[in-house]
Amino acid sequence: MVFSSNVFLLYFMPGFFLLYFLLPRKARNYALLFASLLFYAWGAPDFLIQLVVSTIANFYLVKAMVAAKETENGIRKTENSPFSKILCGLSIAIPIGLLVFYKYANFFTENLFWLLGRLGYSQFSVLRSPFSKILLPIGISFFSFQSVTYTLDTYRGVNQPMKKLSDYMLYITMFPQLIAGPIVRYCDVADQIRHRESGYADRLQGFYRFVIGLCKKILIADVIGMEVDAILGPANLSAISAERLATLTERIAMLDSTTAWMVALAYTFQIYFDFAGYSDMAIGLGRIMGFKFPENFNNPYVSKSITEFWRRWHITLGAFIKNYLYLPLGGNRKGKARTYLNLWICFLLSGLWHGASWNFVVWGALHGLFICLDKVFNGKRRTENGKLSVLRSPFSVLLTFLFVTVTWMVFRIEKLDLAWTFIGRMFAFQFAPLPFSLNPRFYVTLLLAAIFSFITLTKAGRKLQDWVYNHAFTDRQHIFVWILSVAAFLFCIAALNASRFSPFIYFRF
Repeated sequence: MVFSSNVFLLYFMPGFFLLYFLLPRKARNYALLFASLLFYAWGAPDFLIQLVVSTIANFYLVKAMVAAKETENGIRKTENSPFSKILCGLSIAIPIGLLVFYKYANFFTENLFWLLGRLGYSQFSVLRSPFSKILLPIGISFFSFQSVTYTLDTYRGVNQPMKKLSDYMLYITMFPQLIAGPIVRYCDVADQIRHRESGYADRLQGFYRFVIGLCKKILIADVIGMEVDAILGPANLSAISAERLATLTERIAMLDSTTAWMVALAYTFQIYFDFAGYSDMAIGLGRIMGFKFPENFNNPYVSKSITEFWRRWHITLGAFIKNYLYLPLGGNRKGKARTYLNLWICFLLSGLWHGASWNFVVWGALHGLFICLDKVFNGKRRTENGKLSVLRSPFSVLLTFLFVTVTWMVFRIEKLDLAWTFIGRMFAFQFAPLPFSLNPRFYVTLLLAAIFSFITLTKAGRKLQDWVYNHAFTDRQHIFVWILSVAAFLFCIAALNASRFSPFIYFRF
């Protein structure tokens, strides 16, 4: 089940909130837990038992880990005992092991048997068939990372272990952020799980935020995405026949540069409004119940460098990589060369986290390389007072956006040779008139997407965004905004039913 579906919008969401707010406060967490398990079971019933069992196992492993701290004369020390370290490792191994098995077994075996074939051992290919049938549980990348953050933060003493199993299961499976984040650290929501307030202002603001995200998804991302898919084909190219792949390859090889750039720009805006819209909906749903989830996007396309882009794009993933990978690798404490290597490794693994395919690895490696180059030349781009010059800022934004746009094509096109062909068409400089055969609504939506993506480059745009997202409305303003939000909500449902096209890009990650 996804947020942009009739089942969720017309049945699950209104039914859940009606029950949730009718129940006494003490029962609301249980209602949310039950609804979250139902939400997951709707889309992945075969994996529900595994999710529940692994979550229960991790809860008790962390409790045992804390209890295993060394004692001396009956006084518990702050350091962890060897046994507690073993339990910590086991607690991490369970979610990461499941993630590696389900997400990367096909990828690793495919490349292993390819290598064996190249070395002359093709007879071993008969062993490949069991691994080709492994399906990916929905949202495993996100709830696995949340499990790891809880274990490591408890091990480090950042937070105390949860006392109630139901609270831990709620933290891991909470449906607003179960499928696609934001990745929430337990220390950020611990108090909210036990005690939270949800006044009428929170409920209204949460609904407004949900509708904003829904509009981003249905009215922008989906409209653009239809044309992108019409030219680039489905995202999962391994699922199509060889004949369809050959036709797609021929079509891409014949693209003019105008169409190629149009498609690249369209996907650049599609993936942003698709994922940012889903994050807005998750944050809004949490706000209705009194949860304050962290922001996941902050106008990434106005960035002046790749470093800044990654501070603004998928913020919670960036925070996870920094706290649980970059810093443990040594961060910037072991010299410049090691710093650059650590950064590159982090982005290489970030690319692999997004998908078990070489195009994601290359995408992560490219971003890691340009992050390192940005660090190397960072001082040369700054003036004496440490700020970017006024004349250079627009150029920096444009250059960063162009790099992101080109590399998104490596991310989008699963076959690397096809991705390079497409990028080659972008820079073939064989321009033609705009392809007006495309739906006119596509061009209008693409223009709106560009305006909304860059509006905060202006002072007026920043004020408008702050008013929409953070303004404390008066009662009269609430009435107006509520009516507007309900109208937008109904319009989104109508648009959803009219197009029947609403894939979620990060659903497969």
